[in-house]
Amino acid sequence: MPKRSEEMLTDVWTSLMLVWITCVPYTSMTPIISQSKSLQTGSTARAKRGWVWNQMFVLEEFSGPDPILVGRLHTDLDVGSTPIKYVLAGEGAGTIFAINEITGDIHAMKRLDREEKAEYTLTAQVTNRDTDQPLEPPSEFIIKVQDINDNPPQFVEGPYRASVPETSQVGTSVTRVTATDADDPVYGNSAKLVYSILEGQPYFSIDPNTAIIKIALHGMDREMREEYLVVIQAKDMGGHMGGLSGTTTVTVTLTDVNDNPPKFSKSLYEFVIPEDLAIGQPGGKVKANDRDIGENAKSTYNIIDGDERDVFEITTDAQTQEGILRLKKPLNFETKKSYTLKVEAANIRFDPNSGAPFKDTATVKIAVEDSDEPPVFSKPTFVLQVDENAPINTVVGTVTARDPDVTGSLVRYFIDRHTDLERQFNVNVDDGKITLAKPLDRETDMWHNITVTATEIRNHSQISRATVAIRVLDINDNAPEFATEYEAFLCENGKPGQVIQTVSAVDKDDPIQGHYFEYRLIPEMLNNPNFTIKNNGAKHDTFRRQKQEMYFLPIIVTDNGNPPMSSTNTLTIRVCGCSREGIVQSCNVEAYVLPIGLSMGALIAILACIILLLVIVVLFVTLRRHKNKPLIIKDDEDVRENIIRYDDEGGGEEDTEAFDIATLQNPDGINGYLPRKDIKPDLQFMPRQSSGPNGVDVDEFINVRLHEADNDPTAPPYDSIQIYGYEGRGSIAGSLSSLETASSDSDQNYDYLREWGPRFRRLGELYSVGESDKET
Repeated sequence: MPKRSEEMLTDVWTSLMLVWITCVPYTSMTPIISQSKSLQTGSTARAKRGWVWNQMFVLEEFSGPDPILVGRLHTDLDVGSTPIKYVLAGEGAGTIFAINEITGDIHAMKRLDREEKAEYTLTAQVTNRDTDQPLEPPSEFIIKVQDINDNPPQFVEGPYRASVPETSQVGTSVTRVTATDADDPVYGNSAKLVYSILEGQPYFSIDPNTAIIKIALHGMDREMREEYLVVIQAKDMGGHMGGLSGTTTVTVTLTDVNDNPPKFSKSLYEFVIPEDLAIGQPGGKVKANDRDIGENAKSTYNIIDGDERDVFEITTDAQTQEGILRLKKPLNFETKKSYTLKVEAANIRFDPNSGAPFKDTATVKIAVEDSDEPPVFSKPTFVLQVDENAPINTVVGTVTARDPDVTGSLVRYFIDRHTDLERQFNVNVDDGKITLAKPLDRETDMWHNITVTATEIRNHSQISRATVAIRVLDINDNAPEFATEYEAFLCENGKPGQVIQTVSAVDKDDPIQGHYFEYRLIPEMLNNPNFTIKNNGAKHDTFRRQKQEMYFLPIIVTDNGNPPMSSTNTLTIRVCGCSREGIVQSCNVEAYVLPIGLSMGALIAILACIILLLVIVVLFVTLRRHKNKPLIIKDDEDVRENIIRYDDEGGGEEDTEAFDIATLQNPDGINGYLPRKDIKPDLQFMPRQSSGPNGVDVDEFINVRLHEADNDPTAPPYDSIQIYGYEGRGSIAGSLSSLETASSDSDQNYDYLREWGPRFRRLGELYSVGESDKET
């Protein structure tokens, strides 16, 4: 049953209270024990709770090797007569904290670090020492570790790097540093930090509370000093004596601003440039130095003053930041020997707050050096013209060149024969006159392009070239002729005066006024009653095929050139039969067109019949060849094992006319010619009867058969090979055919055939199988 509140209060006061040691060094700790006094509010004979203690103890963290007393437990049951034992359980019990079973003293056995664990929860109980039976219910209490200043501040993110523009104002923020302290920030000043600068003054300052680093000196110049090393200290205990401290470094870099103008290393530059310097080539370099870096040091160069500024230009080298003086126009020592220019270098980026002129100027003097220049043609290209068929040595034109040097060397002229492979032109080496070496034909080449070189006499390495384009002018040297070979067809029943053909002519010449041709018959046919020529057309009279089938009409074609050229061309005219509508149907010599009158459907039907007949013929020829296919022997391992295939089925053992079996046995049994049974002859051929003594040789037998096969008209149009098993009388083996065997019951052993090699292995297996079947 639960106790009433008054009874519980009596139990508390009648229990022994534990006095603990707080926040004093171990050497000064003395246990203080207070005895509880009994408060009797009722019968003392009732059962009471024997003991109780405070539920929280505070103990400073320590790092000493000796155990430290945390507190003492005591109960009023401990009167000496009852064997009691104090038991401790919970976090760290038995490892960090230990209890004296008899006295109840609790000691810390290991180092206590608040930063690792700030408090421990344990349970204490009193039991019988002999029986381990609990005498009191267990009670829970907490041991709290009190913080001491044992951790210095640390800059976890250090060392630091920061940057700030040069010439920044005083008080400009550079960066902020942060230090941390592992001590308890809510107990005492162990974690209260104060920042200060140990190194880096008077250039920088730091706020002691916020740790913001600022500029402390006016006009810091990067060109004088670019990098600073600042040492920052953080101290706990509010910066008072005895506090712990930590340091870090901050590397501050001054970034560049455009506060320096470009500056030429000298105010006057002098260059000597040869007059033969190629356009676009560099003639000199200038440079303006800038103490700034990066984009702030980049400059651009310009020519702002000077005589004939359009002769030169200046560009900027992006890598070296130099000004490259280049030539825009050719130099001529004989015309101008020197130039004076004023060059300016200016920064690309400009800071309007600086107020300084970020540019500089220098003077450039250029002296032109005389060079041995090649000859110069009066024109880079010469255009000349000459009549075709002009005689050899005709002057086409003249090219001129001179030496531009002061000395004025003589010039010689030559033709580059790579441009005149056929050597059609010559040039006078002294005066440059170009003459014809061969006659020219405009109809072959209308233009000729050659290259003429001019060379100094005193220096043959100085060569210049000019292109000469020669146009060949046309003269009337080609007669006109028919554009094609004309062949006209006229109807024998045509009307007189009908135009039968219109002809045209071509002329290879190209007159300025254009072509105009005149057509006429030869003088011998001017009075011809059959044909007339009028307006480029041929007209005819009435004709009959029975009288004349073909006419050859000579026509003279004359052009309008000076002098006029003419040629005689022949027009072939055929007389044909025509329909009433005047459509040509046939001519005696050859049909001009097929007769008209069949419809498209009829033509398609005729074409289909022709294709069908062709297919039938092809099938018939294929089947015929397949039927007459020769006996083919397929070569396997041995020719004596081949199988001869026939297209027709034999008559079995009673068929004795399929082939002559005596031929396979012995040629002695041949009495004459046996006709072939594989094909049915179309002609009856009577062979020559063979005569001779018995025992004819195999070679002679084969020759006879070959002669008969070659002269047999019923033989198929392909070679036929027949294999015979008879080897001849000179062979020890005799006939290999088994057809002559007198008895089939042979006891001969054929195992030796397997020893003859792979060619006889199959034969041995066949005879072995036969022996085994016989035994079976």
